[in-house]
Amino acid sequence: MYDGHMNQLKQTTPRIGLALSGGGARGCAHIGVIKALEEEGIYCSVLSGTSAGAIVGALYAAGLKPEDMIRFVKDASIFKIFKVTIPDRGFTKLTYLKERLSQFIEQDSFEQLEKKLYIALSNLSSGATEFRSSGPLFDVVMASSSIPLVFKPVEIEDQFFVDGGLTENLPLSPDFMKAADFIIGVNVMPSVSMQDKNFSTVISVAQRCFELAVYGNSKASMQRCDVLIEPDKVNQYNIFQFNKYKPLIDIGYQATMEMMPLIKEKVEEHQSSQINT
Repeated sequence: MYDGHMNQLKQTTPRIGLALSGGGARGCAHIGVIKALEEEGIYCSVLSGTSAGAIVGALYAAGLKPEDMIRFVKDASIFKIFKVTIPDRGFTKLTYLKERLSQFIEQDSFEQLEKKLYIALSNLSSGATEFRSSGPLFDVVMASSSIPLVFKPVEIEDQFFVDGGLTENLPLSPDFMKAADFIIGVNVMPSVSMQDKNFSTVISVAQRCFELAVYGNSKASMQRCDVLIEPDKVNQYNIFQFNKYKPLIDIGYQATMEMMPLIKEKVEEHQSSQINT
């Protein structure tokens, strides 16, 4: 009787998937989201990420706790991550990111991660989104984080890849959808009206265009999530303000805690429906 009851619990406990969007420095908010979820006993077993979401997703999938992820961000020098090279296909390269990942993740392999991870990449040649969940890990994370015109494309298997957010900023691959029973999506590039914004510089216009583009390609995915967390306050910061990691982490934490009653309600509803069927 006991074993049967335990088997039923195992079968009816939903496999929670966490989809993490891209968003540059705003991706630090993902750490706060994970911290809040774990404090409330919500543990995700399947992960999907693009760009900054791919970095945090890889760290989480490798077994790092939120405090370890905070150390990853805190100790990393943005000047080393943005290592300037002679302009070629991009202005900078992500070599330091790869070095940093190797310091926190023991093996450069999807298969050695503790949690299943899917990462979205944009293939420059085909223009299509590709998802990787096996093989070498670090180059895939780098490619998914390579913002076009800022970072160099990353070559993998004779193909060139850039930021996954270019084509799918909130990645929900078919395999990820099958692996998760319940999906929590986190979008750190929410659409916010900027009526009072003065778009007088090239940078301000370029950043706004990037925000609109990635929000547009995320709409369908946002509607497919069981719960969507959009910490609107991240819009106070641009995608390169990595020195603001503390308030960004707090924003993600607070936004998740505010939604916690709904998250728990939805998870319980899903679990009840599985038991009844």
